Amino acid sequence: MTESNADPTQPAAEPVTAAQPEEPSGRSERQPRAGAWRLPVLLVLLAAIAAVGWQWYDTRSRIDAIREELGQRLRASDSAAGESQVLAKQALEGAREAQGKLSVLENKIAESQSQQLALEALYQELSRSRDEWALAEIEQMLTLASQQLQLAGNVQAALLALRTAEGRLARSDRPQFVALRRVLNRDIERLKAAPNVDITGMALRLDQLIASVDALPLHFDERTPAAPKPAGPGAANAGWERVLAEVWNEMKQLVRIRILDQPDAALLSPSQSYFLRQNLQLRLLDARQALLARDPARFRADLETARTWIRRYYDTRAKTTTTALASLTQLAAGSINVELPTIDDSLAAVRNFKVAREKAGR
Repeated sequence: MTESNADPTQPAAEPVTAAQPEEPSGRSERQPRAGAWRLPVLLVLLAAIAAVGWQWYDTRSRIDAIREELGQRLRASDSAAGESQVLAKQALEGAREAQGKLSVLENKIAESQSQQLALEALYQELSRSRDEWALAEIEQMLTLASQQLQLAGNVQAALLALRTAEGRLARSDRPQFVALRRVLNRDIERLKAAPNVDITGMALRLDQLIASVDALPLHFDERTPAAPKPAGPGAANAGWERVLAEVWNEMKQLVRIRILDQPDAALLSPSQSYFLRQNLQLRLLDARQALLARDPARFRADLETARTWIRRYYDTRAKTTTTALASLTQLAAGSINVELPTIDDSLAAVRNFKVAREKAGR
């Protein structure tokens, strides 16, 4: 123990009790050799320490640099995080604002959709009402035209009604009216191909003849004598001349001379003349009814009777009488026994279309 704790650089202590023999000179030569390795070891230790110190310093520097870089990055990330938080807050506020605006827009869209639905329903109702009104008007128009065609044979009135109805449907431009327009066009073509018999014009001419009966002069109508010429101013004082003129005028009224074309002309009293005119008007009215009823035999018989009466009892030299006879002759020469087409197909098509729309509306 003692030896191991002693300084190896110091000489060993001599023992007290025993004397040691002197060592040979060779020990003194080994001591310098034992101390020679210490310097390299020390240098190595110093180099190791220096290397460890340099490694530690380098590591510390790197750690500081890394720490500084990490700090910068953390500060940058904190700044970015702050900016991101601000941007996120702004985005959140924008999203909330956009959500509010979107809610308002959705409400407005829902309101506009409800208004659009209401407008569409109102438009459908107005369109349906307008179509129903147009169809009712067309039906009434065709009904009147059919009556005119059947009773009076007025082809032009029926043709005008059909063209007006087809024009109304064409202006509406609805696909559901195509079939109805096709039926109307077919009846229009049938009426165009029908013979043109102007029953209405013939009836109007008969009406004019009936109205002119009272103005036709008879063979023995009383005519007002011409008024005497007034006396000149020089004869105003001659009283006897005025008296003679008045007497002469009175004497001329006592006797009348007439020239008769027909030797068997009947002499009629005023009451007989009245009944003659009434019977002639009734005969012409009967001819008008026969015309509207398409009865050619009765029509011509009434016209022939009227002509016979006019030639026998009326003054044939008068212009009014000549015109009346010519009208009766032209009317008797016309043909009224013509079969005219009807517009029952168009009328039935309009009514069926109305019924179908009413059932569909329910």
